[in-house]
Amino acid sequence: MTALDPERQKQARQYARIRRRLWLMDTAFSAIYALAWLFLGWSVSLRTLLTDYWSVITDDWSLITEPLVIVLYVIVFGGIYFVLNLPLGYYGGFVLPRRFGQSNQTLKDWIVDQLKGLAIGAPIGLILLELLYLALRLAGDAWWLWAAGGLLLFNVILSNLAPVLIMPLFNKYVPLGDEHKDLEERLLNLARRANTKVRGVFKFDMSKRTKAANAALTGIGSTRRIILGDTLINEFTPDEIETVLAHELGHHVHKDIPFLIISGTLLVTIGLFIASQTMDYAVNVFSFTSIADPAAFPALTLILGAYGLLVQPLENALSRWRESMADDYALRSTGKGEAFASAFTRLANQNLGEIDPEKWVVFMFYSHPPLGERIAKARKFAS
Repeated sequence: MTALDPERQKQARQYARIRRRLWLMDTAFSAIYALAWLFLGWSVSLRTLLTDYWSVITDDWSLITEPLVIVLYVIVFGGIYFVLNLPLGYYGGFVLPRRFGQSNQTLKDWIVDQLKGLAIGAPIGLILLELLYLALRLAGDAWWLWAAGGLLLFNVILSNLAPVLIMPLFNKYVPLGDEHKDLEERLLNLARRANTKVRGVFKFDMSKRTKAANAALTGIGSTRRIILGDTLINEFTPDEIETVLAHELGHHVHKDIPFLIISGTLLVTIGLFIASQTMDYAVNVFSFTSIADPAAFPALTLILGAYGLLVQPLENALSRWRESMADDYALRSTGKGEAFASAFTRLANQNLGEIDPEKWVVFMFYSHPPLGERIAKARKFAS
């Protein structure tokens, strides 16, 4: 039975406190940045500059200039934010994990990951923004419904394609092979008992970035597959890996992926509706031409950001509920309470997971039940 390391727990609490402070700094900076653009007039000035320039060289405002202005506006607005926020991102994403022994990345590898993320995320984000502003221009007061429907479709497509198109850009995924044949068969049997069809069991090179361990059931439909970090395979026993994977299969049994997509979309829909009701006020205060004015983008981000903070505890509570259900399934389906407790104790040690965070921290930030609760549940099941 794996024992909890008191020294690692001391580090975990310190690590968690610093990360919460960084989150607060990042959130405050994002709000101040958007407010500065609104109250100092930069937003309207940039839109005017871009509109005047493109109106001179293009004849059709509605079909060409508006989409171009939106793209260029967001590139400038987001680009400046990215540069100003880079020191905070560098410290939180590279310096801090290395300081606590959680990262294996070199600076070069970290920079490459940031560039890859930017190369993938920026085009997708710009396309989604263009579609949002198309809805703002054409759908009238119902734009928020069209935006919510588009987001739902995007999330479904992304859940299906990410395992085969995006994730391999960051990690190498290979079948377990003969070396881990017994483990593969054990996990496939577990999937069959859960009535889950998977494309196979794959190992990925998690250790090239972190010392943490993890496993997942990714994809939907024909792209669903079991993935195991090499850190998990190397450091955990087969029984422990089985209980971790059984937890992931519990999400499939309980249909958590569609549940979370639908519940998340519902919450976003409410947020978009609230934004539709409050943007008129921002239009009047800051003299925007309409809610479809690119200059109103910082106001939209502020409204949706504030709403996101308000519903974050609810989203986390829903997630913790589903995670607890998945834990129950893992215990029932494997009958290995001791292995489950051992696995999550090992995760606490290896991932610097805080086992007993304060209640307000759980309420605000935790999408999973605290590790201490999960370990105690497993030990109670085993007794």
